[in-house]
Amino acid sequence: MNRTLVGAITSLLTFSLLFGVSPARSQQSSAGTSAITDASRAEAVRFLTDLVKIDTSNPPGNEVKAANYIKAVLDKEGIASEIFESAPGRGNIVARLKGNGRKRPLLLMGHLDVVGVERDKWTVDPFTAVMKDGYLYGRGSRDDKAMDAANLEVFLELNRRKIPLDRDVILLAEAGEEGTTQYGIDFMVAQHWDKIDCEFVLNEGGALHERDGKVDYAGVGTTEKAPRAMTLIARGSSGHASMPRLDNPIEHLGAAVGKLLAWQPPMRLNETTREYFSRLAKISSPEDAYLYTHLEEPAVQQKLAANHISQNSMLRTSIVPTIIKGGFRVNVIPADAEATLDVRALPDENVDELMATLKKVINDPEVEIVRSDKTNDRPAGAPSSIHSDMFQALERAQAKLFPGAVTLPMMVTGATDSAQLRAKGVQAYGIGAPTSDDDALRVHGNDERIRLEGEGKFAEYLYNAVVDVAASKK
Repeated sequence: MNRTLVGAITSLLTFSLLFGVSPARSQQSSAGTSAITDASRAEAVRFLTDLVKIDTSNPPGNEVKAANYIKAVLDKEGIASEIFESAPGRGNIVARLKGNGRKRPLLLMGHLDVVGVERDKWTVDPFTAVMKDGYLYGRGSRDDKAMDAANLEVFLELNRRKIPLDRDVILLAEAGEEGTTQYGIDFMVAQHWDKIDCEFVLNEGGALHERDGKVDYAGVGTTEKAPRAMTLIARGSSGHASMPRLDNPIEHLGAAVGKLLAWQPPMRLNETTREYFSRLAKISSPEDAYLYTHLEEPAVQQKLAANHISQNSMLRTSIVPTIIKGGFRVNVIPADAEATLDVRALPDENVDELMATLKKVINDPEVEIVRSDKTNDRPAGAPSSIHSDMFQALERAQAKLFPGAVTLPMMVTGATDSAQLRAKGVQAYGIGAPTSDDDALRVHGNDERIRLEGEGKFAEYLYNAVVDVAASKK
């Protein structure tokens, strides 16, 4: 990237001119601090830019490179930190700002690893942090280095301003979230829980949703579905393909997959999704509001499955075939064939009962259902409360910075490392930077990007919520 451009971006004057950010407003908390500044927003963008340039594709991860970058920033500010390597190169960094101990700690968490890329399908180099048209392009620009950069900036601001704290604020940037949690959150929970033990955690798993360039809701993840991969295995007799067989496993497997695609597990609401749809209806068009207030009608469920796939997935355990294997020659009937099912279970789903139900739906003794790839399983903890001090602080931050929007508690349909913390009794909340529907679809995809102005807004949103819940009240 052009170094002159980087320097300009990180200067206060140019940042203000480029993005039109308003002067810092006064912070209304009893801590008496001012809101995050234009310079702080610019610094958050610089942190994000630098982190995106560090290739932490998992595998192999090499997150220690990014952890060392963060450590250097903290060292410069005189803040002690520790790097814990679960394996060579798989680094997790932890730092702590001490409070007076009146309340239990708050953890600011993000992951340093990113998924791999198909370089030939990107229009820019995914690891040079290209800035164009008001966006920062690069792998991890949204998932999850935007969170790491905002967390780091807020952590520094608390320290620089010497804000008195009623609770410790802990910074964690961890390894292995993208499918190898044994190197990150599992390792930290099992071997270094004393370093991250907390009452609340702010992590990925939400977003400041934008429509027509304006935030219309702040999505806060309060629970998430649990990955429970399964495999369908059909077995039959191998033989010459010139002679059709009734026990052809590919035929049986295809029929079984078709039956599952034609069937949906029943809808089941919980505290999070009930409140989500109630609040979403109030800011939706009349047509969509009808859907969200009449969820149990069969016709409504069909429309959601066809046109509102995210909301449909929040309502039920989802079962999606993703990989099919079978056969090796055109003229040979194989002895077996299998299909991988990506099952995302509701937090309270009984997996054994679900598998029994699927067997009845398929209704074919030639097809077996087995659990597979349990390494990606995450624990299913209780949903985090929408009545906690942390959730209410997020609501107040949204109301202050994005008036006219609403805060929506959400059930994340993917998976995050908050699951392991909820299983330990932590109240975990997923948040995220401003995003449009188009930008959200780029996560794990090609040309992942984030609006530069959005990263600054996210840092301010995070800062307001953290000060609200952690600063000492006079």
